[in-house]
Amino acid sequence: MTTLEVPELCLVVLVGTSGSGKSTFAATHFAPTEVVSSDECRAMVSDDANDQDATSDAFAVLEFIVGKRLERGRLTVVDATNVQASARRSLLTLAKEHDVLAVAVVLDVPAGVAVERNASRPDRDFGAHVVKRQHDQLRRSIRGLRREGFRTVHVLDSVEAVAEASFTRTRLFNDRRDETGPFDVVGDVHGCRVELEELLDRLGYGIVRDDRGRAVDASHPDGRRAVFVGDLVDRGPDSPGVLRLVMGMVAAGHALCVSGNHEAKLVRALGRRDVTTSHGLQETLDQLALEDPEFVVAVREFCDALVAHYVLDGGRLVVAHAGLKEKYHGRASGRVRAFALYGDTSGETDEFGLPVRYPWADDYRGAATVLYGHTPVPGAEWVNGTMCLDTGCVFGGDLTALRYPEREVVSVPAHQTYYEPVRPLAPPEREAGTLALDDVLGHRVVETRHLGRITLRADDAAGALEIMSRFAVAPADLLYLPPTMSPVDSSTREGLLEHPDEAFDHYARRSVTRVVCEEKHMGSRAVVHVRADGTGVVHSRTGRAFFAPARQDAVLARIARAASAAGLWDELGATWLLLDTEILPWTAKAEAMVRDQYARVGAAATTALPDAVAVLESASARGIDVADLLERTRSRSANASRFVDSYRRYVQPVDNDLGVQVAPFQVLGSDAGTYEQLDHGWHLDVADRLAAADPELVRTTRRLVVDTSDDESRSAGVAWWEELTAGGGEGMVVKPFDNLVRGPKGLVQPGLKVRGREYLRIIYGADYTDPATLERLRGRNVGQKRSMALREYALGLEAVRRAVAGEPVWRVHQCVFAVLAMESEAVDPRL
Repeated sequence: MTTLEVPELCLVVLVGTSGSGKSTFAATHFAPTEVVSSDECRAMVSDDANDQDATSDAFAVLEFIVGKRLERGRLTVVDATNVQASARRSLLTLAKEHDVLAVAVVLDVPAGVAVERNASRPDRDFGAHVVKRQHDQLRRSIRGLRREGFRTVHVLDSVEAVAEASFTRTRLFNDRRDETGPFDVVGDVHGCRVELEELLDRLGYGIVRDDRGRAVDASHPDGRRAVFVGDLVDRGPDSPGVLRLVMGMVAAGHALCVSGNHEAKLVRALGRRDVTTSHGLQETLDQLALEDPEFVVAVREFCDALVAHYVLDGGRLVVAHAGLKEKYHGRASGRVRAFALYGDTSGETDEFGLPVRYPWADDYRGAATVLYGHTPVPGAEWVNGTMCLDTGCVFGGDLTALRYPEREVVSVPAHQTYYEPVRPLAPPEREAGTLALDDVLGHRVVETRHLGRITLRADDAAGALEIMSRFAVAPADLLYLPPTMSPVDSSTREGLLEHPDEAFDHYARRSVTRVVCEEKHMGSRAVVHVRADGTGVVHSRTGRAFFAPARQDAVLARIARAASAAGLWDELGATWLLLDTEILPWTAKAEAMVRDQYARVGAAATTALPDAVAVLESASARGIDVADLLERTRSRSANASRFVDSYRRYVQPVDNDLGVQVAPFQVLGSDAGTYEQLDHGWHLDVADRLAAADPELVRTTRRLVVDTSDDESRSAGVAWWEELTAGGGEGMVVKPFDNLVRGPKGLVQPGLKVRGREYLRIIYGADYTDPATLERLRGRNVGQKRSMALREYALGLEAVRRAVAGEPVWRVHQCVFAVLAMESEAVDPRL
């Protein structure tokens, strides 16, 4: 006798020719109410079970009845020939819609037997050729049934096999209704082994350790069982330790565990499938690399075997990693598993840059208690009979469990913040994308990670609001504004206001021995926010759109393609990048200023002063004493010519179809993280790779690394600056090579600009090199400028950190707005 297994809840599709014995078979093995027959449905609609003209209506009735039974969670058997793929397809669609498994039972009796049986029945008046055609269709279908979507296929290939078959009904893996508890349901652990051991101890479990002192099991003296909601791994300090303990508890029968999305991803990674090692996965893989290979194999097998949810205590308790709405309880399909692992997602991303998740718990009205985790909350609270137990232990919150059926919450605090949260633990006070004037107006204090509390004056905020509201790009696209940059201390060298030695001295006094000197491009500062699909925004230092829409789209598409060619999207595990750049030429943004201000001044000076020199020379030739005036006028005429030469370098066109070049020099962030902790060598290497991928659009940044404690290295840095500026270059920016640096007195300036002698004529005027003027300028006070630069730098880093962490738009906008507000402070704009 052959025993066929079918799940207690499934759709059984009988497949066989007319005369194969399907109706007799169904009546033998299933209850009459479980069988839906196509013949009976024909009779319902036409009073004739053999009326082939009624087939379409009959199957509409059949599928309606099948759908209603599956909706109510009843095993259903379809008694029809089902030898054609089109007929099976509609039934498989029903199974999928109702999240049940489909089982095919094929009655493959010889065609001759079926013909003989039909001949003995007066109601079957079709010929043998019909049966033979059906039999041919059946034989062609058998091998492809699994590919069509049937989870199980049972083939009975003889009359004897059909007669000897019997059925046993099996529970789905998620059906643990006979387990009544009591339970202790534990939220997301994420590698926090120490906190897990403390929580189990507080819950009354005794921990068992191996000969190396490692926790390998835990049991409760009263027979309670722990139930883990998944996400045992990633982000925390000891994912292997958590796995060893939980695996031991499950193996000993002291615990149950459902899969979290992090376990599902770990299985793919251990199976050497292509996955992005973000959100802590790389830390887990690194930790497992230190374990015995046998343990790693056991981990993969354990995680791979985890089900997506459990139905417990007679259906009164459901545990799923991300929760589960009522109609999915006890069901089995890819859709149910996806909901249990990831929640009710729309496929879109929200203002946090994370998947949009509908608040399914707000609408939940089911009888079962649903316990879950996945999305960290500041505290466990009941919502319509559901509770999220992920209280963000790995993010510095708590590790929480619920005693069931007592409904008592038990928590232990995290020992530290092991991982910065992707989204804030506390829900926003309002919709994440909603802005309010109170966010930015008035006396404001913004908390930053790197510089603490930063205060904004009310007057400065009012001025920034005018600019931001009228001219800036949409707040959701404005993730960062670059900080102002301080010049070096004034130089005492003859004829010079700025010199590299002052920059080297500044950093040496702050224990920064290695700096990078970067070419200062003759362009305009711009922030490029580009997505992998080529969309995004390019904006200026004040948040204004840099280009007209068509030109912006073309630039962004080229940069996205260059990032793809350079392999950056895959390497960083990112779908968007935020780049700090210069866009050349300067006139791409400032042509009006060059023409209306500099060019007019230059034209007037170079026209009038040579004539004045000629008049004075004529007067001197006639014996009039105008020597001092003539010398000053000649000097002014020469300075005017130098002034014109300086600004003319900024109007040189770029020879490509876009008319611009982009010179990136720092990767500020992406949806995978921030990068201020990586040195400038890494950032400039990324820029070089983009330039290599699209040399026509992307321009590299020349640089030189200098040791501030080595005279020879410093001399090389000075010579390099002199070469840059002698060739018409603007100068250079000197930065700590290690990027974000804290010195003995706190945060170190992110960069100091050292501008060339001739470029400074544009800033301070054509005659600034006159000894008296230069001496006066050397008394300039850069202290407030440097204070502003540090505060804006910290605010910019905070804005990017919040954006990457998925915080609401208004939280990011607070920092961005603050940078713009600081630009209203009374500081000499020439600095």
